[in-house]
Amino acid sequence: MNSKDRVRIQKFLADAGYCSRRAAETLVSEGVVSINGSSAQIGAKVTPATDKVLVYGKPIHPVSQPKVTLAIHKPKGLVCTNKDEHNPRTIFDLLPKDLGKLRFFCAGRLDKDSEGLVILTTDGDLANRLMHPSNLIVKQYRVWLKTPFPKSKLATLTKGINYEGERLKVEKTRLIGPRNTTESRTVDLQMHHGKKREIRRLFFALGFDVLRLKRYQIGKFSLRGFPLRAVKILHKTEIEQLLKTNM
Repeated sequence: MNSKDRVRIQKFLADAGYCSRRAAETLVSEGVVSINGSSAQIGAKVTPATDKVLVYGKPIHPVSQPKVTLAIHKPKGLVCTNKDEHNPRTIFDLLPKDLGKLRFFCAGRLDKDSEGLVILTTDGDLANRLMHPSNLIVKQYRVWLKTPFPKSKLATLTKGINYEGERLKVEKTRLIGPRNTTESRTVDLQMHHGKKREIRRLFFALGFDVLRLKRYQIGKFSLRGFPLRAVKILHKTEIEQLLKTNM
């Protein structure tokens, strides 16, 4: 048996289009993944052609599909999941029929109430590079608030706060408005990580309600000139833009 034919269980599940590597690690740690009848361990290796891998008792088979990466300008009201019984409208509803046949997963989600740039890909390695915080891929957001945010509190956003047992913070921030403005209802943010609803929770903890939240750039790839609900197949140079750090 050639050792090169063996891959880590996380990569196997990502390559099969089942989930991202990070999500695969969670499934393995929860004990719902088995290899040849034994509970899988994080980092365990499998031979895709011969080993029997189950998730929740259902077999996962290697899938041969092209590597396709999409940029989508997500509107509000759609969830970034393949299926949600509580939210029937998903971002996958925007895909044309020919792309809908492929197994994509989100390389960084946006919540139902947020809008902006979302990346879907069949390439598990790319998804891992985009989502893993150690790669410092910067996401840029614009936030519109119900009440003006004071310039004096910007440092709190970058320093971070503890809220609901988690550390919430961003890497860079600035007010949008006239030069030398001391407060604004519009704030620009940069971050290379992203906990669930982190930006909304951060502002809420500071006493500010978010009216609108938009992610407009990942790495060096921007939504500029990209219509709402549009779907674009990315070429190599555009994928490279996603992976460029800009902090």
